[in-house]
Formats: sequence, structure tokens, C-alpha cells
Amino acid sequence: MVLKNGGIAGQASMQFRSLLNGVLVQDKNVSIQTKTDLKTVTTKSPTAAQVDDLLFANKLVKNTKSNAIVLAKDKQLCASGMGQTSRIDALKQAIAKAQEFGFDLKGAVMASDAFFPFPDCVEVAKQAGITAVIQPGGSIKDDLSIEYCNNNDLIMVTTGIRHFKH
Repeated sequence: MVLKNGGIAGQASMQFRSLLNGVLVQDKNVSIQTKTDLKTVTTKSPTAAQVDDLLFANKLVKNTKSNAIVLAKDKQLCASGMGQTSRIDALKQAIAKAQEFGFDLKGAVMASDAFFPFPDCVEVAKQAGITAVIQPGGSIKDDLSIEYCNNNDLIMVTTGIRHFKH
């Protein structure tokens, strides 16, 4: 028997994940950010090369299991941390993986699938050599992370779009 696919009539707008005694229903994430979607929230703005790396990392983090952090440099994935209970754990996982593979993170960028409720992620990222960060923004404590970035020569852009993948 041969099955024939009549083509795709349209993309499904919902995704379903089975759970023990239930189902998770979520909107399908079809959003892709461009340069015009970026809002620089720090006093220092990204270079054109950093914008390219930030957008590349943002595409990767969108397709990574939450909580997710992606580290990229020169349009290459250095490492990702995913599926952790906190973003700081995902970041530490990504840094450890990058070091294990021998990647130099000096000048790399970081993408997060959701906002930073505390400045701990940007602090750890800076120590690892990260120079620019892309994240949705929207935390009531955004100012703490932005202030750290401004005081420590880090660039931060926000998109306004969360990329949760469960």
C-alpha cells in the first residue's frame, strides 16, 4: 500500500503534547525576529556582526527545549543549555559544554528563550566572555539586568517575544 500526501493545506496553529493524565496545548511558535524587531535597551548598541549572531542564536533558542540558553559566535553554535529548571542552570550547562568542546566564548553572544528575572545570567555570561545578549524582556526586574550590562560593557537587545518550547 502506498500513501499519498495531498500537500499541506496550511500550518496547524496549535501543538499538543501528551502528559500523564492530560494534554498540554500550546500555540505553535512561528515567529521569526528580524533586525527591525530588536530593541537595544543598553547604552551600547550591537555591531552589524553582533546583530547577525544575535538573530542566529535567537532562531536556535526558539527551537530548543525550555528553559533554554544558546551561545553562538560567528554564526556558529558554540553550545546550548536546555530543559533545566532555571535559566541560570541552562547557562552554566551551555558554558560547560562550550568549554568541553574547546570553544572560546570571548566575543560570543547569548540568546535566552525568556526574560531574566535576576541579573545572575548576565553576570555569569560576562565572566564567560559573552559580549551581547538577546532576550524577550518583560520581567519586572529587567532594570537590574540592564543596569549590570551598562556597568559592565555588555550589550542587550530585547524582542518582546518569548520562545517557550515544552
